[in-house]
Amino acid sequence: MAKIPKKIRTYCPYCRKHTIHEVERAKKNPARKMSWGQRQFERVLKGYGGFPRPKPSGEKPTKKVDLRYRCTECGKAHTRKGWRAGTLEITEE
Repeated sequence: MAKIPKKIRTYCPYCRKHTIHEVERAKKNPARKMSWGQRQFERVLKGYGGFPRPKPSGEKPTKKVDLRYRCTECGKAHTRKGWRAGTLEITEE
């Protein structure tokens, strides 16, 4: 189990200096229904036929954590490369 503090002092690429950042989990945005890929996918699904893509062979045992670091000075957020963790807990310290 990974624990990470709610506030971290780290580098802000927008301020170009080390500031205090609030850590938050990134939420998935809803998919766009009218995007080009979604329109093609729905066109392929129409009518008679099998599913257009093969079923995934298997899932990984853990997912990569997707964290967003929001600067308290400028208010902008940036992300970092995620790592694998079974459970992630954001603690108040």
